[in-house]
Amino acid sequence: MFTGLIEEIGVIRRILRKHTSSQLIIGAERVLEDLKIGDSVSTNGVCLTVVQFGDQHMMVDVMPETMSRSGLGNLRVGARVNLERAMPVGARLGGHIVTGHIDTVGSIIRQREDVNARWLTIKVDKKWMRYIVEKGSVAVDGVSLTVADLGDDHFSVSLIPLTQADTTLQYRRIGDAVNLEFDILGKYVERMVSRGESQGIDRKFLI
Repeated sequence: MFTGLIEEIGVIRRILRKHTSSQLIIGAERVLEDLKIGDSVSTNGVCLTVVQFGDQHMMVDVMPETMSRSGLGNLRVGARVNLERAMPVGARLGGHIVTGHIDTVGSIIRQREDVNARWLTIKVDKKWMRYIVEKGSVAVDGVSLTVADLGDDHFSVSLIPLTQADTTLQYRRIGDAVNLEFDILGKYVERMVSRGESQGIDRKFLI
């Protein structure tokens, strides 16, 4: 489980590609401080398991399902990635609940500066828009953000200066793909309501 608060920006040092999977060797520092084999590290929002690490790098496996669901297959050597260790028990939840399980990949279609903020508008398949609400939470490349505006097939987020400086979103441009994870609570509610297992929580109650 993660919070969407990025700890550092890592760099892809090497990619060991297989047919439908790969291994990534990522240069890092802060996330290595108390790392152990088998630990989970969110990499651009994707929960990956550490299989090896050294003083300034770690190796993670990327399985076929992850390759097809996320944009990790498009990474190249030298690419920057957002890194976050799993949230320890008892820690403050500064962002929102992020599982590291990517729902889909969106595309940046607009960006604009607004005094000290930077707005990004992201296009996504319409079927996913039911999980996006104004002022709700969304993880973009693993970064916990608040939805500031939305339309039929897109939504916008506004980045504060700290988020711009400490994450890879500062490098994103129009046309770039981003990993998206929608709020897990909304998906559970939808599942219970659709299966009639809500025990009092129905559409009338939610409206």
